[in-house]
Amino acid sequence: MRLDKFLKVSRLIKRRTVANQVSEQGRIYVNNVIAKPAKQLKEGDIITIIRADTEIKVKILHLPSGNVSVQEASNLYEIIN
Repeated sequence: MRLDKFLKVSRLIKRRTVANQVSEQGRIYVNNVIAKPAKQLKEGDIITIIRADTEIKVKILHLPSGNVSVQEASNLYEIIN
């Protein structure tokens, strides 16, 4: 699954266009490497999102095959810090 789509489906970022913009600005890392929006993810990858005042680091637990409900979205990743 693409990075931008995962960020949207997991509700880490609200819209895919915003995920694209943040990634193009170099503020998203996958396994400590700057990642483009089309980066293919796999289970176990570590995503770091740098926001204006915080840094969020998550580990991918599951990659969904499509959209997921709001309740299931938080089960896709584990927050690590």
